[in-house]
Amino acid sequence: MYWILIIGLTLLSVIVSSRLTSKFKEYSKIRLQGNLTGKDIAEIMLKKHDVLDVTVQCTDGFLTDHYDPSRKVINLSKDVYYGDNIAAAAVAAHETGHAIQHAESYSWLQLRTSLVPIVNFSSKWVMWVLIAGILLVNTFPSLLLIGIILFGATTLFSFVTLPVEINASNRAVNWLGSVVASEQLPKAKHALKLAAYTYVVAALSSLATLLHYVMIFLGNRDNE
Repeated sequence: MYWILIIGLTLLSVIVSSRLTSKFKEYSKIRLQGNLTGKDIAEIMLKKHDVLDVTVQCTDGFLTDHYDPSRKVINLSKDVYYGDNIAAAAVAAHETGHAIQHAESYSWLQLRTSLVPIVNFSSKWVMWVLIAGILLVNTFPSLLLIGIILFGATTLFSFVTLPVEINASNRAVNWLGSVVASEQLPKAKHALKLAAYTYVVAALSSLATLLHYVMIFLGNRDNE
């Protein structure tokens, strides 16, 4: 049963990601009023919120945009950095929302940041420990339990990420209302909502997988 749920969520993730990519390509053809680029959007938004110690730079890749709190840098992909369209504005405003969260010490962002070292460690070893734990479940069940704990850390991170991303999108939408034409704002909002859905699906998929491993562990205990 859990495999059906996992497969279903994986397919849903593919569908959402595909639709997100499609919509961003569609919205990238809609020019923004004032010809503001993603770089302009980010810099103006930072200035309006009195965040003056964050820089905006261009990075390679498609939808590789992210905010780096350790360096206080908003990294925008070329299409977003130079783009003067709805999609570029939405992405730039969203990533700037993270920078503003950082400046305001947003609690959920602080929690997610504190989990990063744990998640980095867990991500490096979790699959190896889980594989070994399943193979040795009858002789060394504690190993699977360790794997479940490691995977649980990544699942927790996925759920902590949700309010961070949703809040950043809300900040983006609220601010874009002042620079985007009223008829264009719903499209920017739709793009940000689709992006948020990818995080929701990822969190649910992680939870379903975690429950699957927990059931394997509990099933083995019942057979002892």
